[in-house]
Amino acid sequence: MNMKTKAFLVIIALLVIVPTRSWALASTNIPLDSPVYFYLEKLSGFGLLDSDVKGLKPYSKAEAARLLLEAEGNLTRPGAETPAFASELMLRLHELLPREVSLQNEPDKAPLVDYNILSAARLRYVYLDGIPRDYNRDVHDPAHQSAFGFIGGDLRPLGAGGIVHTTGTEGTPLLENNEGVIYRHGHNAELRWSMEGYGSDMVAALLEPLLLHTPANDVLRLQKGYLKVGSGGLELEIGRDANWFGPGYRGTTILTNNARNFDLVKLSSPEPLDVGWVKKYIGDLKYALIVSRFDETGSGVTLRQPWFVGLKLAVKPRPWYEIGFNVVREQGGPGFAGSPSLKESIFGGGDNDHLNSIAGVDLRFRIHWLRNTELYGEFSGEDNAGGVWPIVESYVAGIYVPRLTASGRDDLRFEYFWGSVMLYGDWQFPAGYVYHNMTPGHSQGTAAQDFFVRYSHWFSVRNNLALEYFHTDRGKVGKLPGQSTEYKNAWRAFWNLPLYGDLDMNLMYGWERINNFNLVAGMKQTNQIVKVDLSYRY
Repeated sequence: MNMKTKAFLVIIALLVIVPTRSWALASTNIPLDSPVYFYLEKLSGFGLLDSDVKGLKPYSKAEAARLLLEAEGNLTRPGAETPAFASELMLRLHELLPREVSLQNEPDKAPLVDYNILSAARLRYVYLDGIPRDYNRDVHDPAHQSAFGFIGGDLRPLGAGGIVHTTGTEGTPLLENNEGVIYRHGHNAELRWSMEGYGSDMVAALLEPLLLHTPANDVLRLQKGYLKVGSGGLELEIGRDANWFGPGYRGTTILTNNARNFDLVKLSSPEPLDVGWVKKYIGDLKYALIVSRFDETGSGVTLRQPWFVGLKLAVKPRPWYEIGFNVVREQGGPGFAGSPSLKESIFGGGDNDHLNSIAGVDLRFRIHWLRNTELYGEFSGEDNAGGVWPIVESYVAGIYVPRLTASGRDDLRFEYFWGSVMLYGDWQFPAGYVYHNMTPGHSQGTAAQDFFVRYSHWFSVRNNLALEYFHTDRGKVGKLPGQSTEYKNAWRAFWNLPLYGDLDMNLMYGWERINNFNLVAGMKQTNQIVKVDLSYRY
């Protein structure tokens, strides 16, 4: 049974067994870099949201509207705080989601055919003075790990260990998670715009062309484009789109929008399942199953074009905590000989199992008495050969303080990332976990750790200033002779402000200093970037 047949059977099974709400509304997805996510985080910080699930994105517009109405409904409950800023946030969300808010409780009143030829747009200018880091390197895998360093004994008795080869590029210095769009040294410009169409309350479609100018070339391509059928607890999406698994802000170990958007078939619940026994015994539950295929890499014995499968379950048993289960897998394609056993196909761990998996769990806790401060973390393990499925750990951990001050106009975030020596590398897939030469996981890559701090102040809903600092080192573990640990210190400043009507401007300046650039002793590199965005209802 090939991968396409397996995926088809899973989709049919879920269509049969997963009910959906009769009053749910089909809608397009909100871009992952939209300020709507900030607005909803702020409402959560005011204690007005109970069913927000942060570990699975993008949100559909209908889901954002549902959360907005939930926040408004919670304004009257005992102990609810309603500073003026919270009201401003809700007013802005009403402005950005008029269709979804008006039809949320009466989707059957949606027009049979509806469309918007300019639902959102963004014009961007980027000046880059810098060179991206190269992720093509060999890393020493010491083997002999135990789970969490002490459980299970020697799970990887692989002699003296081995060499893992990693590939890819950083992309654009100081501008990660940009859907695989890479800017070059010098002057760059980008224009993207979105067109939406709807069929009653059950069909939604989006097209987002991208026109990109760099000093290297000019490109016109479809950045996003998809058709969605269904809504609520069951939705089928076919096309090209961005996805994000995990609660991290700067990145996750499993799946982000760092690389190009996948061409995919996706079955998901844009809103939590509205099933009585699920809500009673499990809580608010959302899921996503993604099937795609990576681009062809290598030649001869290294030729590969694997299938991609991603699965995410996110559960919120109580308003104050959330748990997620994640797995992504490259599997099969050309270049393999023989057939793996059923056990190897499911769990991995064979010397020739034809797959590369990353799997793990994430947690998020909200501390109500500490102004709804959030603690979150993600753990993932990389599978390896050796007859078992050992855990070679990578982590994301963070703390988010949505209300440094009572007004909610100041917030602070700290986030830490640790990527193991095996993360995104695999001997059966020489290119590793890479799509169009960039990792779909955390932007900082393999054998790296990253410390990230962000502070922002909101003068108003559309006028805010943010400052970021991050320190990254690469190669501190897994070094080979001739390699030196690379250290990076970087600063960024963002200022978002309204211009006219629904037109906003976002300004960004970033600076970084890298010592032992690309792990070469004594090599220094300084990068700078200036970015100016003009956004319409983005």
